Amino acid sequence: MADEIVYVDIADGAKRIMNNTQLYIKLLTKFRNNNNLDDLDAAFTAGDMEKAKNAVHTIKGIAANLSLSELYKQSLELELQVKNDTAVTAQLETVKSVFTATLQEIDKVILKNG
Repeated sequence: MADEIVYVDIADGAKRIMNNTQLYIKLLTKFRNNNNLDDLDAAFTAGDMEKAKNAVHTIKGIAANLSLSELYKQSLELELQVKNDTAVTAQLETVKSVFTATLQEIDKVILKNG
């Protein structure tokens, strides 16, 4: 199905905020316009694992709250790797890829419901 929305669980996300779909769309829009991924990438590139841990924790938390399940899952894995000092670039690249795909899905949701 070409119009299927993946990466964004609209029903669960809206349910988390008392089924207020418009507020959910507003929160997705705010997430869409943040720079959390840039912060994560910059921290990782600089080798600042404390900042990387904070940045990935922020992404993970927002993803959980907005029901962005795949982004949550991948950022959780990266967070665990950073905390255990076993972070690998491949997982960062996975998070970046899923983040980008999630933003594309958010655009579809906003277009459809905004």
